[in-house]
Amino acid sequence: MPNPSPRIVIIEDDYAVRRLLQTSLEGRGYRVTTAATGQTGLTTAAAETPQVILLDLGLPDMDGVTVITQIRAWATIPIVVLSARHEEQQKVAALDAGADDYLTKPFSTEELLARIRVALRHQDRHANAAPCVQTGDLTLDLVARQVRVGATEIRLTPTEYQLLHLFALNRGRVLTHGMLLRAIWGPGYQQDTQLLRGFIAQLRHKIEPDPRRPHYILTEPGIGYRLADHGVAES
Repeated sequence: MPNPSPRIVIIEDDYAVRRLLQTSLEGRGYRVTTAATGQTGLTTAAAETPQVILLDLGLPDMDGVTVITQIRAWATIPIVVLSARHEEQQKVAALDAGADDYLTKPFSTEELLARIRVALRHQDRHANAAPCVQTGDLTLDLVARQVRVGATEIRLTPTEYQLLHLFALNRGRVLTHGMLLRAIWGPGYQQDTQLLRGFIAQLRHKIEPDPRRPHYILTEPGIGYRLADHGVAES
């Protein structure tokens, strides 16, 4: 029996947006369940155990960040935030609470579908825990602690490796400045974005074809960075 298509739960209070998303996704073969409030969304997510949750931050009964926090208490389901809020701090708060990605309204259907595909791959990697992570020509062997670009082994310092390892485990997901600084250097360094920028520059110099035009470590302005999910390069 073939595997059923992925289930997506949409938590969005605007009926027109909710209906448009549902129609677009069902037209691409996804199974879709919708909710108009945060509480209904939490109940639906618990009952449906979807593969991806699309979440609006501006809900009528509770803030979207609260929804993320409550879901993260029991599940690692990828959460893609859909927000009309342009303030960077709102996006940072959502990502720090455990969201995997965000899109600012208005967005195209093709961009949404691409983000959903990345979220699904991210979920699969968590389930399978592959010992090697590859994106394009960049390969990180988590067992041997080796990094290669194509056939060339790249020598990294311990801190550079830790940073790339964290990106690799979260390939395609946005990691905020605070998340990266806390994970690598500890809580006392959460505001030291200059330190982080310095190490990102060093890492790009070693792994990027052109550090001035990053192909792997992408900047999310004012928020953080993500490791691009280019899939596996063909040999």
